[in-house]
Amino acid sequence: MSIEIIVGLPHLGDGPILARAKAIGQPALISANALSRWTDRRGWREWCGWRIHQLGNAQGLPALCLDSAGFVAAARYGGFPWTLADYVELAAAHPFRWWASADYCVEAEIARDREEVFDRISRTIRANRDCRRLAEDHGIADTLMPVIQGRLPEDYERCLDALWRSLKPGALIGVGSMCRRHVHGPEGLIAVIDHLDQVLPAGVRLHVFGAKGAALPFLLPFAHRVASIDSQAYGIRARQSARKAGVAKTDSFVAQHLEQWIAAQQDRLSQPPRRLPSIARGQGSDVPGDPWEAAIAQARSEIRALIESGDLDHNELTLPWIEQWAADIYRDRVAA
Repeated sequence: MSIEIIVGLPHLGDGPILARAKAIGQPALISANALSRWTDRRGWREWCGWRIHQLGNAQGLPALCLDSAGFVAAARYGGFPWTLADYVELAAAHPFRWWASADYCVEAEIARDREEVFDRISRTIRANRDCRRLAEDHGIADTLMPVIQGRLPEDYERCLDALWRSLKPGALIGVGSMCRRHVHGPEGLIAVIDHLDQVLPAGVRLHVFGAKGAALPFLLPFAHRVASIDSQAYGIRARQSARKAGVAKTDSFVAQHLEQWIAAQQDRLSQPPRRLPSIARGQGSDVPGDPWEAAIAQARSEIRALIESGDLDHNELTLPWIEQWAADIYRDRVAA
């Protein structure tokens, strides 16, 4: 088996970048944010729908995939500016090879501590379930790709456990929060993939979002598990090159870097596979010793469970509510 390279596109405008992607013949990925329309008619910037007409420009690509733009939404807008129903309508507007479930990324700049990581994993679990329900309504459940999230390798397993019933033999699963992750180390990209390889049944494969090109030789031993990666790293390289050369970063300039980037990734795929030594991980207790901190931890756990079950909305996990919930737990324990 081989690992497929999927080209991340900055937009679907009919120009040099899209033309070069078609000429190269690689499948492409587009972010929901790149297809967004915005307005400031009320005095501030508001999301106002999708550029559905641009999807027609994708004709000629071997395949087009859709990403929910979870990181951009969190970093730039503080959350998704569109509803899940809006997003699934976009997914239904084109015959995407696959479209990724909405997810809540856990990069360090977004999730600042372990509690926030757990909160966002719970939201990801619920978003996956809601996307599947909406996908079934639109008749596109077969092309939905579940997405799992985590900081530690074991975190991703929690997502898998919660979504296990919806996974079919031969399923493709997206692995999020990868693009800013180191390749090596106990929390590195390879450690995550290695752990997933051990816990997933045979035949289930992975799409690794934003994997660094440097990771490819280390991913080759997992080619039976890793179906594909995507990246838009060539855009960053184009920006750096344009600044260094003192020229404009035109779409034609970016298109040249796209082709060079694809060639570099293909070269990496031809290298001998490289393996990292196994990394032993210690286990510690997650239960706080302080009674108030223990009440906070229990409150978070109970609220997460309600989010995952659908009894609470994705965004109903706020610090004041957690503290109020914990206060009730704390009073009950003191009274007992």
